[in-house]
Amino acid sequence: MNPDLLRVLLLLGAAILMFALNRPRVDAVALIMIVALPFTGVITMNEAIAGFSNPNIVLIGAMFVVGEALARTGVARRVGDRLIVWGGTRAWLLLTLLMVAVGVLGSVMSSTGVVAIFIPVVLRIASRTGIAPSQLMMPMAYAALISGTMTLVATSSNLVINYELTRDGGAGFNFFSFTPFGLPILLLGVLYMLGARRWLTASADAGVQVTRRPSLRHWVERYQLAEREYRVRVKPYSPLLGKALGVQDLRSKIGARIILIERGRGRARRLLSRTPETRLQAGDVLLLDVDTEVTDVPDLCERYAVELLPRTGFYFADQSQEVGLVEVMLPDGAAFVGKTVAEAELLAQSELSLVGLRRGRQAIAPHGVRETQLKVGDTLLLAGPWKVIRGLRSNGQDLVVLNLPKEFDEVLPAARKAPYALFTLGVVIILMATGLVPNVQAALIGGLLMGLFRCIDLDQAYRAIQWKGLIMIVGMLPFALALDRTGGVDLAAQALVGLAGDAGPYAILALLFGLTVVLGLFIVNTANAVLLIPIGLAMADALNASPYPFAMIIALAASCAFMTPISPVNTLVATAGNYSFADFIRIGLPLTLIVMVVSILLVPWLLPLY
Repeated sequence: MNPDLLRVLLLLGAAILMFALNRPRVDAVALIMIVALPFTGVITMNEAIAGFSNPNIVLIGAMFVVGEALARTGVARRVGDRLIVWGGTRAWLLLTLLMVAVGVLGSVMSSTGVVAIFIPVVLRIASRTGIAPSQLMMPMAYAALISGTMTLVATSSNLVINYELTRDGGAGFNFFSFTPFGLPILLLGVLYMLGARRWLTASADAGVQVTRRPSLRHWVERYQLAEREYRVRVKPYSPLLGKALGVQDLRSKIGARIILIERGRGRARRLLSRTPETRLQAGDVLLLDVDTEVTDVPDLCERYAVELLPRTGFYFADQSQEVGLVEVMLPDGAAFVGKTVAEAELLAQSELSLVGLRRGRQAIAPHGVRETQLKVGDTLLLAGPWKVIRGLRSNGQDLVVLNLPKEFDEVLPAARKAPYALFTLGVVIILMATGLVPNVQAALIGGLLMGLFRCIDLDQAYRAIQWKGLIMIVGMLPFALALDRTGGVDLAAQALVGLAGDAGPYAILALLFGLTVVLGLFIVNTANAVLLIPIGLAMADALNASPYPFAMIIALAASCAFMTPISPVNTLVATAGNYSFADFIRIGLPLTLIVMVVSILLVPWLLPLY
């Protein structure tokens, strides 16, 4: 082993270890590798950052925008709502329709985004039918993972593999090249989960309670909001007058958040949202969420010259047309994880206020919440205007909407634009399938059309792009080049071919599939594909075989992250479905073996090796 290869392998091992530990976060690891690799002398700095000009990076970003527009217009959610109508109370039919819907939508949208959209749908199905959420959450997640085998753009790992294939001199895959493999895998996945779902009941349902869709009054009682809710009237000589709320910063000074402002009386009465620029007027009635003990409130009222008004204890329910509540969950990678509630509020700068916090089934004591450190999987109760709550549903990067009260007006922000979103999606698919323009150009056309039809605006489009994932891909791409130049790719390919011996092509494909799955237990599927596709192509070259079967087997295996909750998709449902690590092993291992057998049989048949 030459010294250059040893240095590259040491960096690669360090990257894999940091990915597995999730310390630091994946995009930081990628940036470290971009800086470190040129010091090996194997690649230049220009080559290390060349991934930023890779057309597939632009393609992946554009598809995030298209998927976000489908979510904002309610296309994806309406599909989920129709499941309840079509499936009725038949558990087997609901599970089948759910997995098919998620699999199809995931073929053109981010799988993580699809799961985030469907978690509330699954909870509504469970609430209305009495089916345990755990019997639907994992099948939904597995369908989202399988969706990566349906089309070329279904997952970024497919695009990375296709790019390396074309860079190696091949023609590459087209939009529907994956579909003949993905459809049988999805069908078998549905059949498997119809039988395996019963294994989830005893273990995963512990602590999970299926209830009817909650009301605002239910949440007021559960989170003890009556102990935090106060209404005060601003007196003419109050020191709160004349200054913008952002300057006064009542949250950090006294732990009080203004949720809503009532201004005027009678027919002139109107409700105002809290903004940093809002200036209070004498006579304004403020709905406050106070995080201090009740004995401190009279002193605060005297200090700020406000009149304490009688409380009903159910203001949120009484004013449900203007102010609402929503339960959200913190997913892995959220910007608020590790922050205290007070720090998260400063970071968010939102019109919503955190008024309750729950871990598992137990709500945390109503006072002192601001000093609690937030963790992945925490359930937060937010209060604020309905229009802001609606906005949470189209931005699931830091908060996943878990539950909405039955009082919620479910009009989506761009619901009337759904036909335009579907038309745009059709245009993108046709352009990609026919090859009239390059895939990246088709995706950019789709993003521009979504903006033209006002299905999404530029700010929302930028927020929709998962920059952390893109940076991770850019940072891992130079490893493929470095391993190729140092002979590491050829060395690994020769070792695998030698290990297979004379066992034949099926054994070689099985070995490559198994290696991809095992490595996928520690790193995300895109990084997995970046590292293994050069080895697969080198194996094909060593055997004088077609590169397409080897590329396809790696792509299919990279989507088989069924056995670990480390995958972003599985992380979301692990909390919502109350699954343990053992549940993923117990249910995921047989499914992985099924997909492996199907792939090994189908790939050489549809894509001949010679």
